[in-house]
Amino acid sequence: MVASDNISGGRIIESALAAIDARIVDSLPLAGLEDRLDRMVSISAVVVHADIGTPAHQLERIGARLNMMATEGAGRGVLIVPASLIDTAFGAAGHSDVQILCQPGPAEVIAAVAMACTTRTSRLNDVAGLADGRRLVQLSEEIGRIARTLATLAESPPTPSMPERVRFAPPPPMTADVAAAAGAQVRALIRARRTRDQFFRNELFADPAWDMLLDLMAARLEHKRVSVSSLCIAAAVPATTALRWIKSMTDEGLFVRRADNNDGRRIFIELSDEASGAMSAYLDWLKVNPAAMV
Repeated sequence: MVASDNISGGRIIESALAAIDARIVDSLPLAGLEDRLDRMVSISAVVVHADIGTPAHQLERIGARLNMMATEGAGRGVLIVPASLIDTAFGAAGHSDVQILCQPGPAEVIAAVAMACTTRTSRLNDVAGLADGRRLVQLSEEIGRIARTLATLAESPPTPSMPERVRFAPPPPMTADVAAAAGAQVRALIRARRTRDQFFRNELFADPAWDMLLDLMAARLEHKRVSVSSLCIAAAVPATTALRWIKSMTDEGLFVRRADNNDGRRIFIELSDEASGAMSAYLDWLKVNPAAMV
């Protein structure tokens, strides 16, 4: 099912569906989507295109509806939004079976739609032949690698009676002076990474997971909160790619979603306590191995 108030946006989605031989059950404006879904038991996927003129409150309702649909196992969603609505979309639709794309290209739309329309067991195999499908597979593998690497810095070997999984040590308590020094250390790492971009194309060294881990660690040490849109900027990659990383790393337990106490519709992203402990261990290791910073 396709929902869009934008003619060109709707055509891009329909072309993506045609590219994977998917059948369109219905194509309708955003205002009619919720009522149409209420009259359906289940559907493979719902693809929604919101543009800059879409009211935030309408997107919140649609995102929540897609989230509920995914939670109930009644279907998956793809939500395409402009940069100005990233925080609204992420706050309303946090389920892993609702993909959020920000101003995507045709290949990204095709990959996302293909992923939404396939079954869980065959999803990666079906998408792997697509240009962006390979990147999605690599994202999953990279998340696992990062988790394992951080674990080796912060955990003790599991006892035989414990199931094998990634375990992070809790973050040690810090005085204000120690936290300030650690925050300055992290900001120096971030500046070094961005300075490198002045001499080489940043695509050569793109590492959104690490850039986001550093940004969130700095924010934690400085007692600051980080919105989804701000974290996308820190990732230094296209917003759609950053959003995929945020969802994947949240699923992995490295990131935590926190609601804004003043506005329940807004979501902040934080490091989990375990991931913060692992980052603290990494920073301590850097102090005795400063050359590794390069």
